[in-house]
Amino acid sequence: MAVPFQVFSRCPSCFQNFVNLYCYFTCDPHHSEFVHVNTTRVDVKTNKTLITVVDYTVSNQFAYGMYNSCRDVEIPAANEKALDILCGKPAKDCNTTNWLDYMGDTINGQTPFKINFYVGNDSVRFPDNITIYPLFRNITPCSQPLTNTSSPCSCQDCRTACSPVKPPPSPPSPWEILHIDGYDFIMGVIFLTFLLFFGSYAICYNIMVQDSLGETQFVDQDKSSRYDNIKEEDLGCMEKIGAKMEQVLEKSFTRWGVFCARRPILVIGLAILISLLLSVGITLFDVTTDPVELWSSPSSRARQEKDYFDSHFVPFYRTEQLIITKTGNDTSFIHTNPPPYGQDVVFNGIFELEFMHQLLRLQEDISNLTAVHNNETVTLKDICFQPLAPDYNDCTIMSSLQYYQNSLKKLDAVIWDEDHFYILADYLDHLQFCVRAPASVNDTTAFHSSCLGQFGGPVFPWITFGGFEGDDYKTSKAHVMTFIVNNHLDDNKNVKAQAWESEFIKFMKSYDNPNMSIAFSSERSIQDELNRESYSDVLTIVVSYLIMFGYITFALGKLTSCCWMCYEQPPSITMGLVGVLIVLLSVSSSLGFFSFVGEPATLIIIEVVPFLVLAVGVDNIFILVQTFQRDKRRAGETIEEQVGRTIGKVGPSMLLTSLSESLAFFLGALTDMPAVKIFSLYAAMAVLFNFLLQITCLISVLALDAHREEEDRFDCYCCSKTSYTDKLQADGILFTFMKNYYSHFLMKEWVRPIVMVVFVGYFCTSVAMIPRLEVGLDQKLSMPEDSYVLDYFESLNKYLSVGAPVYFVVKDGHNYESKMGQDAVCSGNGCPENSLNGQIYQATKWANITKISHSSNDWLDDYFNWLKPGGRPSCCRYDNTTGDFCEAIDTNPNCIECNVSKFKDNRPQKQDFMKFLPWFLKDNPEIKCAKGGHAAYGNAVEIKNDTNTIGATYFMTYHSICKTSKDYIDALKYARKIAENITNSFQNSSEHFQVFPYSVFYVFYEQYLTIVYDTIFNLSICIASIFLVTFILLGFDFYSAVMVVITICFILADLLGLMYMWDISLNAVALVNLVMAVGISVEFCSHITRAFTVSTMTTRKLRAKDSLAHMGSSVLSGITLTKLVGIIVLAFSKSQLFQVFYFRMYLGIVIFGAAHGLMFLPVLLSYVGPPVNKAKILKKRENDSTINNQHTTNSTTNSQTNLVTEHTNFPDYNCRL
Repeated sequence: MAVPFQVFSRCPSCFQNFVNLYCYFTCDPHHSEFVHVNTTRVDVKTNKTLITVVDYTVSNQFAYGMYNSCRDVEIPAANEKALDILCGKPAKDCNTTNWLDYMGDTINGQTPFKINFYVGNDSVRFPDNITIYPLFRNITPCSQPLTNTSSPCSCQDCRTACSPVKPPPSPPSPWEILHIDGYDFIMGVIFLTFLLFFGSYAICYNIMVQDSLGETQFVDQDKSSRYDNIKEEDLGCMEKIGAKMEQVLEKSFTRWGVFCARRPILVIGLAILISLLLSVGITLFDVTTDPVELWSSPSSRARQEKDYFDSHFVPFYRTEQLIITKTGNDTSFIHTNPPPYGQDVVFNGIFELEFMHQLLRLQEDISNLTAVHNNETVTLKDICFQPLAPDYNDCTIMSSLQYYQNSLKKLDAVIWDEDHFYILADYLDHLQFCVRAPASVNDTTAFHSSCLGQFGGPVFPWITFGGFEGDDYKTSKAHVMTFIVNNHLDDNKNVKAQAWESEFIKFMKSYDNPNMSIAFSSERSIQDELNRESYSDVLTIVVSYLIMFGYITFALGKLTSCCWMCYEQPPSITMGLVGVLIVLLSVSSSLGFFSFVGEPATLIIIEVVPFLVLAVGVDNIFILVQTFQRDKRRAGETIEEQVGRTIGKVGPSMLLTSLSESLAFFLGALTDMPAVKIFSLYAAMAVLFNFLLQITCLISVLALDAHREEEDRFDCYCCSKTSYTDKLQADGILFTFMKNYYSHFLMKEWVRPIVMVVFVGYFCTSVAMIPRLEVGLDQKLSMPEDSYVLDYFESLNKYLSVGAPVYFVVKDGHNYESKMGQDAVCSGNGCPENSLNGQIYQATKWANITKISHSSNDWLDDYFNWLKPGGRPSCCRYDNTTGDFCEAIDTNPNCIECNVSKFKDNRPQKQDFMKFLPWFLKDNPEIKCAKGGHAAYGNAVEIKNDTNTIGATYFMTYHSICKTSKDYIDALKYARKIAENITNSFQNSSEHFQVFPYSVFYVFYEQYLTIVYDTIFNLSICIASIFLVTFILLGFDFYSAVMVVITICFILADLLGLMYMWDISLNAVALVNLVMAVGISVEFCSHITRAFTVSTMTTRKLRAKDSLAHMGSSVLSGITLTKLVGIIVLAFSKSQLFQVFYFRMYLGIVIFGAAHGLMFLPVLLSYVGPPVNKAKILKKRENDSTINNQHTTNSTTNSQTNLVTEHTNFPDYNCRL
């Protein structure tokens, strides 16, 4: 009864019913009424008659009652049913009849003679005319207590003891309105409403206001006449403030420009010196590649829980895993089970003996791998996890070969009957038993061998096999071999493991077996492949930047025709190179500054920030250089004064965009997500440095270059003069196209409504698609296209049958010695249903929702059973001479049973609890005591030696299979919900009772629980900061700030819609790109908007046409074309991550930004842009009068034809550029 006692005693009713079956059989005074001796034989040696077969009749009530009371009893350490061991077949296939048949057969290794059980309520008459009658005795159901002072079996061990439990809520059904998706319906209504009102307005405007017969010019003249008689008293307060703000900004930038132009060497020298000093910090540059540090904030819940787990137990192990299938895995073979069943069963081809031999040789080859680190040989035993150390030093290898203790002899063993007529057992029979009872120390086949691995612990079949149907492991299509390696908090202690893993990877890459298809991965594989991917794409990135730099140099010239030789000014190589060097210096200064501060960088910084700064910087460079190129120097004006005047025009616009972006990025660093925070900090500082270098170095170099050109010297080689002295004054092609053609076309009355309808329609469509965006990151995208890890990921999804382990951790402070404290966590007899283990068990009933696949390992109940007296021998023994612990297999005569006080309510007394717990945790499971906790619970219980109390503990189970990001996110959410319910259930009874779940992937997927909120928060504060800066720098112009924000929101919505259509999920990488998109969108919007606000044209349409004509070409040639030529190169990257999150998103950013900045925004401003500032018109009139008195008639004539006033106080966008 030793084995039944160990597995059934946690349910007293079951165990008592089972014991009664044999007690009545052997001790009942009337057992002749239901027992019949069927066959006897005479022992030749003793001449005694021995019974060989007995008949035993049992009533339906007793037999079925006993079965029903035992069918649910579990073995916590093995996560299996007790009947998996005692029925000869899986518990799900076990019933009353075949259970009794197996228990009565001598093949189980425990029954001394065969017992034929007859189940029924009718008598049975035998050939010897003896009639026996069924055994009718009372059965105690598992839902009832065995005695008045005991408790019924727990819900986990008895389904009839469970209270009805409300299932978890199903995922909400899609939101619909009138059977249409709710978001589609609402956005459709919004668009139709817009179409109705805007269409009505456009039609009425063209019919009633705009003369369709061609009299628009008279309407414009009537509008302009309203401003002919403006007086000082007509000006509003905000108009005066706005005009004053423009005056202050222009004067300040004009004076600064003149200063830099007059002292170029000093300005350039100081700027470069400061930049180089900051760049020196790069020597301290530290790149964070640890995914935990990259994606999980130190203050996040998952990170804190991981740190708690690592500090109280051991860090989660390093794993080296192989998924092995048979080449052409469509074969199968038939195996005949031994008596008494004898039926044929079908096994998949991966279980063929020869294939198992090859598998064993592969495992041995890997186990014998060695590596060299610091001239020291490193073997697997030096780094592997050894759960039974120091008693046993075998490595933990989760493999089906562990069922044979990695022994070729056991694998090949065949047990025949006495006559050598048929096989009683072979490796497949042993395998069938072990997958049902992996923690068994003695199978019930003729093998009578242990199922425990060579390392001393159980090997669960759902871990070692893959691709099976249900829980029929014979149908498995793959072997899963996992080598468990110790992990350490100190990375320096992991270097030996990393060295061995490198040799493992080399070996697997070179391993060749035509019968095997192997997908493999090591703990370091993902990090290695990420690094390889980064290095492999360096060339792609460099080529992309070189093309953009080359374009910048080429485009800064003024092309007046399609012919290269028709440049008014040849390509300004000097200005292009200086602009590029400024970008590089600003990035290096940002890197150096934060390296000094001690803020580590990420690979995203190196890949993304230069792209961002190039986008921002190039736009400003083009605007500054092209404005200067198009400007005509006034009579008597020096080059320095002309440069200063140019800076006065464009400086405020440069300040507006740079300050908006920099502040937006700085505020974006308020997020807790490390990758986004670090990017925002580096980007903000890089943009700020870029602006500072532009208004210092670039201005000084512009002045020097102007002097060079004035003296007809060669570009880059200024020591020599050129003979080419003709200087045409024609406008550039892009400028001419934008001014004379594109702006006129866009402002046509039939074009503007089409633009508004198309953009608003696409915006509504995109907004409707945003809720459909997937959250997460497919880990396959992070790998290069030729990575071996991709095969591993594919095999995981195809064959993996169980998810990652999950530990429900009870924090330090809980009292396990009290009954109340034990009730909070236990799962055995007398435990409440809402205990920790009870709630986890309930969660397994809805594994498809909760993602909890198995009941948890319960060290507390196994400890109770281990400590409980009654075993033969008892599990708890000690040497009465030394006081040391004795294992059950120890034959030392001085070993005696522990002096354990009588159990109360099936629990040990308080004084015994801590006294014997350390012995339980060091006891190895053996054939005489399978409950030893060393293998299963050696690391699960923290014992504080200073106080001899229990600290933190954990209860381990497994998640169900997770294949997508949604699966992982749901697993995390439901695990936390279960832990929260457990904590709340016993919070009132124990104020120190706190439970949290921990699994190795939580730190990576926690970000997705709040990614939507983080996205809204980051984008909102970025947009809010842009609104604030725009509002202030445009002279407290609320109207213009709103226009900028609306356009940026349209760009973001369209980009999010593109993400859905192009299968780009929302994650931290996408969020970084979205934050960057906000910054780049400012470049597309703010320059146009500011040009519109400073224009003194009298109608919105003329001002929109004017701003587009003079800023559109710089925006198009600067940021749009520059980025497009570089982005196209990224499409050829080997990295899937680059192709998806950089090429696709960057392309979307540039295309949507350009489309909205050059099409939507001018049209929007032409309809609802801010009204003209009358203070600026009044000032224009005053300046015109002054210019008429100071300039020649020719100059006066030219001044009157300007579209925007050229004066000393306001930017001039109306001069003939």
